[in-house]
Amino acid sequence: MLVEDLNYDYDYDEEEAAAAAACAIIFHQLLVARQARIERRRSHRLYLCRRELLPNPRVGTPWQQLWDSQEDRAFITTMGFDVATFRLLLEGPGRFGERWESSPIPRNDVSRVGGPRTWRRSLDGAGALGLVLHYLSSAMLEVSLQQIFAVIPSTLNRYLEFAEEILFETLCSLKEARISMPRQVPKLQHLSSLIQARHPLLEGAFGSIDGLSLLAQESDEPELENATYNGWKTSHCINNVLVFSPEGESFPMSQITANDFVNNFVGVIISAVLNCPGSWHDAHVARPIFEQLRTKIPDGFYLVADTAFPRGTASIEGKIRAPIKSGQQITAEPIAQQYMLTVNRQLLSYRQTAEWGMRTVQGSFGRLRVPLKISSENHRARLLETCMRLTNVRARCVGINQIRSVYMPIWKASEDEQLWLDLGDMVFGEIRRRDRVSRFHLEVVNNNE
Repeated sequence: MLVEDLNYDYDYDEEEAAAAAACAIIFHQLLVARQARIERRRSHRLYLCRRELLPNPRVGTPWQQLWDSQEDRAFITTMGFDVATFRLLLEGPGRFGERWESSPIPRNDVSRVGGPRTWRRSLDGAGALGLVLHYLSSAMLEVSLQQIFAVIPSTLNRYLEFAEEILFETLCSLKEARISMPRQVPKLQHLSSLIQARHPLLEGAFGSIDGLSLLAQESDEPELENATYNGWKTSHCINNVLVFSPEGESFPMSQITANDFVNNFVGVIISAVLNCPGSWHDAHVARPIFEQLRTKIPDGFYLVADTAFPRGTASIEGKIRAPIKSGQQITAEPIAQQYMLTVNRQLLSYRQTAEWGMRTVQGSFGRLRVPLKISSENHRARLLETCMRLTNVRARCVGINQIRSVYMPIWKASEDEQLWLDLGDMVFGEIRRRDRVSRFHLEVVNNNE
């Protein structure tokens, strides 16, 4: 009986050892499989870890080199603004820097009513403003922003979200960024006189209007996917309508000459309808502007539009004018016909200012060239309005001649000309490859020079 018990215990120990060995083999295989999955993901990973970045985001990074240079050309190329305008946004009561230093960054484990711990942040106010302007001005991937600012993905996303929010708040309180349709007759007359300096027959014209369609991501929700699909463009879009004034307020009204307007159209945005579904026609998108024309603009003043742009209902008849359509009948009386054709040529000429304004918006904000995120309507609306208000800051603060003679040549010189001329026909990857901000930070600099 005792021998049998011993044999039973021996057999039990063998079974227990075999089971333990099997578990160890299975556990080892699981670890090997997990490590293999990590390696596979790492080969396709589009982000960087802390050990792969510069150790201190506030010392020796590409951004710090750029900030320390205080060089206008570098600031314009990478962020769309010269040093003085950057500081206008950053410094002063209620500006970006004060908001960044006085507000805690939203986190699930941090109270929003508590005091901010700014000494723990990877970036100061200038760095945070530089980050969001780099993001808006470029089509680059976020991994490139990680390299420029030396921050990990979670920090980058959190800082971008917060910086976008306080930049928008700053712009809403900044008079240079306002978007406002003029109401007073003297102001409308002044804008018309600027246009008449170049186009003398366009009496009463005070601006130009056109639609701006921006690519959007496709949604998984059938209703939203259908709403954003534009059958005419055969793509998913977000539609917008912008109204441009001929004036930039860096010159006093009395000092803006006919020659200034002829050679240097600025294009302050005085009204905008943003973030509408791509399936909406411009006539639907522009309804709020039609209502402004009906209730705020006196008779005798009008906007100039493209022949394809809707003119609104009978209640605003004559407040949107466009060149003659192809095939449209005109009078046979020679004098009247000549006058009509002359007016038509001037309408056609001035209408092109809206196209120039649209190109300036898309050319200066590379983020608008890539498909807009479809997941958050509020975030998309804030992004679009931020870009429009920044456009006005540039037009009002930089100077009419500066935009044409400094900004545009720098942007075009640092990007291929095709990006400006054929933007609508270029594919997304090609846009990113030609992005001027990404190319600026990839240039090799000889420190010995």
